[in-house]
Amino acid sequence: MVPSPLLIALLSATLFGLATPFSKLWLENLDPWLLAGLLYLGAGTGLGAQALLGRLRGRPAQESRLVRADLPWLAAAIFMGGMAAPVLLMLGLALTSGAGGSLLLNLESIATIAIAAMVFREHVSLRIVAGAVLIIAGALALSWRGDAFIPDAGALLILAACVAWGIDNNLTRRISAADPTQITMLRGLIAGSVNTGLALGMGAGLPAAEPLAAVFLTGWLGYGVSLVLFVMALRELGTARAIAYFSVSPFIGAAAAIPLLGDAVTAQLLLSGALMGAGVWLSLSEQHHHVHTHEALVHSHRHNHDDHHQHTHGEEVPHGEPHSHTHRHEPLTHAHPHWPDLHHRHGHEVSGG
Repeated sequence: MVPSPLLIALLSATLFGLATPFSKLWLENLDPWLLAGLLYLGAGTGLGAQALLGRLRGRPAQESRLVRADLPWLAAAIFMGGMAAPVLLMLGLALTSGAGGSLLLNLESIATIAIAAMVFREHVSLRIVAGAVLIIAGALALSWRGDAFIPDAGALLILAACVAWGIDNNLTRRISAADPTQITMLRGLIAGSVNTGLALGMGAGLPAAEPLAAVFLTGWLGYGVSLVLFVMALRELGTARAIAYFSVSPFIGAAAAIPLLGDAVTAQLLLSGALMGAGVWLSLSEQHHHVHTHEALVHSHRHNHDDHHQHTHGEEVPHGEPHSHTHRHEPLTHAHPHWPDLHHRHGHEVSGG
């Protein structure tokens, strides 16, 4: 049985959320730039080992491979999300608390939704917009300094990381039909190698074997497995909805930072968490249902033979489901609850519901 895309998105959020306070912990003894590189190198090598183990066990391929047309999108996503964003986050975490920094990561959802709506024309309902406003209010509450909103340098660096990840999320959506493990493995190996090399060239020193293994484990789970799951959620939910579910990750990180790092529980932190939590709830409780038309479409991705995949194929396609192959969708008009996934990227006359 295939897990629901909502469950996949929430598991992705949990792993990423836990990675933030652990990263803050490693920053006590590691250069921020080096840590960013090692975390992504851990993601790439961990996923590479998973893929190799699957091949050795004879596990059949179920995902579509990247094609040449995907490479420009992948390269841009690697630069924004694999190289720039993690360095900005680690530099920001070094200057702020683990709990506060975790909550500020909610701004990634704002950047992602804004770019999805304004640049890529993805449908965004009024409910998601209202949720975004509450998340922004929570970020402002965290920046209140008695008589003015004054974000510190750490907060501004984390904001910049969120914008970079927002761009990355929308770029990755363009190639989300391809194998998410292949996408994330390449991202981790390339971005991790570049950032690690730059940090070592600037004089940073590698940690001992035990802390290095701990950092690699954090990277594999928090930036590797988590991103594989997130790409799967992007495929099924669209960018805005996937990031709305992913928005629970900052709360998981903030909660973990309190016992792990000894961060104080302040009224400001609680107010910020409450506002952001209300915003996330608005996004999670959205319902979207209307009559819509599917145009003829030919593409390749992992799928089961459901209501949107009623086709036949020859012996060249592996038996069993899910599987992946090039297939054609005939025009179809119907109504059912849906998200802007690979098959529902149609226009809307109104912005509600």
